[in-house]
Amino acid sequence: MKRLSFLLIGAIVGNNLLAQSSGFTLTGDISNLKAPVEWVYLNYMINNQRISDSVLVKQDSYHFKGNVTEAVQAQLHIRYKAGGSGTNIIPVNSKRDYAIVFLEPGNITVASVDSFANVVVANSKADAEYRKLQEMAKPYDTRLAALYKDFSAARKSKNDTAMKRLEAQIDSIDGEANEKVYGGYVKNNLSSPLAIYALRNWAGYEMDVSKIEPVFKSLPAATRQSPSGKEMQEKIVTSKKTAIGQLALDFIQDDTLGKPVALRSFRGKYLLVDFWASWCGPCRAENPNLVTTFNKYKGKGFQVLSVSLDRPGAKDKWLKAIQDDQLKWWHVSDLKFWDNAVARQYGIEAIPQNLLLDPTGKIIAKNLRGEALGEKLATIYPD
Repeated sequence: MKRLSFLLIGAIVGNNLLAQSSGFTLTGDISNLKAPVEWVYLNYMINNQRISDSVLVKQDSYHFKGNVTEAVQAQLHIRYKAGGSGTNIIPVNSKRDYAIVFLEPGNITVASVDSFANVVVANSKADAEYRKLQEMAKPYDTRLAALYKDFSAARKSKNDTAMKRLEAQIDSIDGEANEKVYGGYVKNNLSSPLAIYALRNWAGYEMDVSKIEPVFKSLPAATRQSPSGKEMQEKIVTSKKTAIGQLALDFIQDDTLGKPVALRSFRGKYLLVDFWASWCGPCRAENPNLVTTFNKYKGKGFQVLSVSLDRPGAKDKWLKAIQDDQLKWWHVSDLKFWDNAVARQYGIEAIPQNLLLDPTGKIIAKNLRGEALGEKLATIYPD
C-alpha cells in the first residue's frame, strides 16, 4: 500500500512539473538523407486547435520551439529542394516523408536514419512509450496489410463474397489488436504519459463505456485532470448520452434550402440519422446500399435524415453528391466540416456513422451498414 501511494504521488508531481515547465525544443538531424530537403513542417493539436509551424533546413538540421503542458502527438513532414529548373521537386511520399513524434517539455532530438519517416527520438519518454506500442502492434499490422491488399483486389474484381469475408477478418484482427495492444497497455501502465492516448485508441469511435470508464477512473488524478483527460471524460459523457436505449439528443439544423429542420419533427416514424460528407469515400460507397434500403421501406414510414460534414464554402459539392447519389430524403448541414454542431453534439469523429431511432426518438441501433440496416428493418416491417 505504501509503495502504491508513493507511485501515485510521484505521478501527480511529475504531471504538475510537466504543466509548470511547458517549453520544448525539437532539433532534427537529416544528414543521412540523400535527397536535398528544404523545408520541415510540424503540426500538432492543443485543446482542439491545430498548431502549425515550418522551418528552413540549415546544414542538414532543423529546429522547432513551442509549448505543451502534456505529451502531444505531432506530425513532421518535409519538402524537397527544387532542381536546377526550379520545377523538378521530388513528390512527397506519405510513407517516406512523414514522421510521428511525441512532444513534451524538454530538449527533444530527432535523427532520420535512412528516410525522413524512419526516426530515432531521444529525450521524450512519451515517444519511447509510443515506439513500444508500435512494436506491440507490428504483428497485427502485418496481418492487416495482407488482408487490405486482398480486399483491394476483391473490390477491383467486384467479388462481393470475398469482400465480406475479408472485411470480417479485418474487423476481427483490428478488434483483437485494440484489445491486446492498447487495452493491455493502458491497464498495465496507468501512470504512463501515453495512458490517455492508449485509452482513446482502445475505445475507438464506438466506445463501450462499461469497459472504458472503469479504466479511466483508475488513472492518476493528474492524468484525468489534464487537457486530454478532460477531453476523454467529455467523450465518455457523450457516449453515455448517445448510447443505445437513450433518447436521441434533439437538434435543429438548416436543410439545403436554408430552412431549419428539427430532429423532433420526425417523431412517430423510424428514422436513420446518417452522418456523411461528399468528400468521404466510404460514405459514398455506402450510399447505394442506403438508397436500396430506403426505397424498399419508405412506403412503410421509414425516413432518413442525413447530416453532412462538408467543408465551409462547399455547398455545391454537397448538393452535387446528393443529386449524383440519388439521396431522396432529408439533408441538413452547417458546412463546418468536423465542427458540425450536430456531429460534435453526438461525438462523431469518423464517418460514415448512423443512429436508428424508434418512433419515440429512442436510439435502438447504431452503425448499421451494408445489409445490416435492411436486416434490422425487416424485423421492424415484416412482410
